[in-house]
Amino acid sequence: MSTAPRVDYQTHPAQYRHWKLKFEGPVATLVADFDENGGLAPGYKLKLNSYDLGVDIELNDAVQRIRFEHPEVRTVVVTSAKEKVFCLGANIFMLGVSSHAWKVNFCKFTNETRNGLEDSSAHSGLKFLAAVNGACAGGGYELALACDEIILVDDRSSAVSLPEVPLLGVLPGTGGLTRVTDKRRVRHDLADIFCTTTEGVRGQKAVAWRLVDAVAKPAVFAQKVQERALELSAQSDRPAGAQGVALKPLQRTIETDALRYGLVTVEIDRAKRTATFTVRGPAGAQPQRPDDMVAAGVAWYPLQLARELEDAILSMRTNELDIGTWLIRTEGDAAAALAVDATLLAHKDHWLVRETIGYLRRTFSRLDVSSRSLFALIEPGSCFAGTLLELALACDRSYMLALPDDEARAPKVTVGEANFGLVPMVTGQSRLQRRFYDETPALDAVRAKTGQALDADAAFALGLITSNPDDIDWADEVRIAVEERVAMSPDALTGMEANLRFNGPENMFTRVFGRLTAWQNWIFQRPNAVGEKGALKVYGTGQKVGFNFDRV
Repeated sequence: MSTAPRVDYQTHPAQYRHWKLKFEGPVATLVADFDENGGLAPGYKLKLNSYDLGVDIELNDAVQRIRFEHPEVRTVVVTSAKEKVFCLGANIFMLGVSSHAWKVNFCKFTNETRNGLEDSSAHSGLKFLAAVNGACAGGGYELALACDEIILVDDRSSAVSLPEVPLLGVLPGTGGLTRVTDKRRVRHDLADIFCTTTEGVRGQKAVAWRLVDAVAKPAVFAQKVQERALELSAQSDRPAGAQGVALKPLQRTIETDALRYGLVTVEIDRAKRTATFTVRGPAGAQPQRPDDMVAAGVAWYPLQLARELEDAILSMRTNELDIGTWLIRTEGDAAAALAVDATLLAHKDHWLVRETIGYLRRTFSRLDVSSRSLFALIEPGSCFAGTLLELALACDRSYMLALPDDEARAPKVTVGEANFGLVPMVTGQSRLQRRFYDETPALDAVRAKTGQALDADAAFALGLITSNPDDIDWADEVRIAVEERVAMSPDALTGMEANLRFNGPENMFTRVFGRLTAWQNWIFQRPNAVGEKGALKVYGTGQKVGFNFDRV
């Protein structure tokens, strides 16, 4: 972005400028009331509840707080405080002045946030109801689509629409297009009409086309929303009387070339265009009972890890565009890491444990879809065990030092029960299943070694790592691999990595990110969208769009 600030993904309800949270028993209401002067950067106003990245940072924070601070909440109603307007989607003028990278990262984060609503509905019993009380367009309708159900006010004017193709020359946010077909199963010819008209669809027609679940006249709209919210809450098993966990501010230090947290450190080598992520394993006594986990709060190891790693990934992804290769290291006691995993597995049905597993699942998924090269470096003192082994399994390559003559110092990796599906990818597969194409012999061979500390040769024989150089070759092999990677085209690498990382079964989430990586990434660079006479550039100026009508 031409005047892009450093983006901070941490916020708090007291700092919100765009959302209001209300709680009433099992129902929370998330009210959109976007401050038009509250954009992240100059050059645009967030009129008519149109949004930018700052709005979605608050939305992500609000949903996290509902998950952890309010376990009694079973249904979240998403609605608007503005008369006749629900949300008009991403701010077009913001998109018009944004760099290509900013637009793509913005779309990625908004889709991750919306995926998170569906993830919580599927895994945590938290249901979402969109109470669309006014015009609902583009990314606003995408937010509604991410909810379990949509109720639209039937006031003869309010409509849902995805007008990006005719108005802006871009895709309907990739997530919108995908959810219309894959989730709501709108017939493809009707979806074609819907996505190529600007006026949208309202009333009973929207119900008939499956664009919304129900409509209600203004006089009974609020009552119908409340009734349906309570009906949805009855389907949930989130606890009514549980004590929540306050999401206190992260303890972190931001330096020119480093991010430092309690468990995560990121050190940037600008000359080499690399960043080294070091994740520390658990230390000291860890809670064994759910009540003690609640009492520990954000200091409980897996929750602290999820929060810090998520913030580091998002910060590096947005603020350090030219740092294209991330080197992943761990340190600590493998036995302690496996013990924490055992606690997670033993109490996975407790609300806090379930939410924490969900947080870890979504955080690791952010790593999967980051357009960065990921190399794991497994060295003496490493702690790639169980859940922390997922960091290496997420990487494009993993290098493990072989020290056959020094058993005490030789690094080990340990597969745990958690690696067989506790924190799956967005495909629904574990990373081990993805790695071995779900082939039974390879997976059985790995499972047979569950709980055993494997040295480089043993890990290599099982296919768990890419390379096992000894101490004579280690420094040169790793250096050459990293230098070669850094020198390659980042565009080509992004396309290659995205395809290789998601080689398993496709689903709605993989299609969302696949379309974002390929189609939207391409369209955002085409003159028909962003050229001097492109639809994004001339929107609102009164000038006529100048399309190049060659089909490519």
